Amino acid sequence: MATVQTESLREQIDEFKQQFHHLRANSKMDKEYLLLFKGLFMMIEIMLAVFMEKKTKKTSKNSGKPPSQTEKDDSALGKPGAKGKGKTEKNKTARNRHTHETVTVLTVDVCDVCGEDLSHVPTHECERRTLVDLIIEKKIEHTDGEVKACPTCSATVTAPFPDKLSGPLQYGNGIKAYIINLLCAQMVSLNRTQKLVNAMMGQIIAEATLLKFVWRLHEALEGWERKAKRQLLRAPALNMDETSMRVDKKNHWIHVYSAGDLTLKCLHRKRGTQAMNDIGILPKYGGAAIHDGLAAYFTYENCDHGLCGSHLLRELTFVIESNGYTWAVNMKPLLQQACRTVSKSKFKILTKKEYANLQKRYRYIVTHGEKEMPPVLSNPKGKRGKIAKSDAHNLLERFRKHERAILLFARDPNVSFTNNRAERDLRMAKVKQKVSGCFRTEKYANAYCRISSYLQTMANKGYNPLLAIQMAMEAKNKS
Repeated sequence: MATVQTESLREQIDEFKQQFHHLRANSKMDKEYLLLFKGLFMMIEIMLAVFMEKKTKKTSKNSGKPPSQTEKDDSALGKPGAKGKGKTEKNKTARNRHTHETVTVLTVDVCDVCGEDLSHVPTHECERRTLVDLIIEKKIEHTDGEVKACPTCSATVTAPFPDKLSGPLQYGNGIKAYIINLLCAQMVSLNRTQKLVNAMMGQIIAEATLLKFVWRLHEALEGWERKAKRQLLRAPALNMDETSMRVDKKNHWIHVYSAGDLTLKCLHRKRGTQAMNDIGILPKYGGAAIHDGLAAYFTYENCDHGLCGSHLLRELTFVIESNGYTWAVNMKPLLQQACRTVSKSKFKILTKKEYANLQKRYRYIVTHGEKEMPPVLSNPKGKRGKIAKSDAHNLLERFRKHERAILLFARDPNVSFTNNRAERDLRMAKVKQKVSGCFRTEKYANAYCRISSYLQTMANKGYNPLLAIQMAMEAKNKS
């Protein structure tokens, strides 16, 4: 199948335009033809710009398209730093863990070369070899309460049981933490969790009981969530994002708010302003909100706004690949250089002189970009609604309209260049949906959001999930 060479096509059109300008400069064309050809070239530029964008393939490197929906890129495989080591956990383990360690000494009594007796020779060195294995131990504690009949009043009296034994059969915090970790942190489905627990313990626990464990932890973390919201409101900068989640065959949205080692995820039926008002963080927040540019965020004027630089760089890459506009070619290295300068500076901001120079170059590029871009057609008479624009037009308009938000990272040391923190915190929610499917009820979708928020926060502090879950459940039992 034949393909269009975009470079040669644009070169031919540029050549025609040069000839047109040459004829116009030499007054070799009538005014009627000048207007006709000028309008014709304007239409060709618009059609070419749209054609180039449609022809250029969008990937995770030049757009907001997730990597899971693009072709695999093997270029980074085998390179140093291709995989991160992750955060180092604190040297603490779950309290129900027990290590049984033994040392066996192998003696040397006879020389295996000459046969000399070595039993009386002192040992000057030991070579150690270690075997590590995992033995699953099921712990069962029976508590028998005496039952007596009172000879005076004939009443039946039963010995009082501890609070943790409220029924005939109870499960300890160790197995509860393990099951919740499988469901909420390791993304294992209910059915597979049930089978895995049965293989380990030789006991089938009903799915309803597994969900009861999750719900009890959800209730135990209610106070933690209120405290987390208060701490987020005091943070100087907040990373925020949202992603879709299927709940009961309907589309819902998970909204995430991250600052420092805190992560809070909230589920809502809506994506925009109504959801943000119901969650109640943005309407009261007075710091800097870092996001990807969703219009609903800009409706809150009580806080400052910072736009994600990674999104902008990816969109600039797409504009360069599709149409090669000069303003995009110049804007991309300007933002990258500003990011490097801020990261290397002592106070993580630009000086007044550096910022003034950055702002001057930024505005120069935007001004020349408006001259370089083909004009936007107006609506025909009698037609209403928004005018369709190319991706390059929309991006340039965003640079012109949100200059303060785009350059906020260079003035505020608390504002990061990217919003990757919030995107990383949302990533496991998408993994959960792909591995285990959608949630059946909104009740347990809310429970997952609260529990996963707590586990991610504790992971940022260095705690492993088993220990974090047991800490929360033990605190609930004490209260």
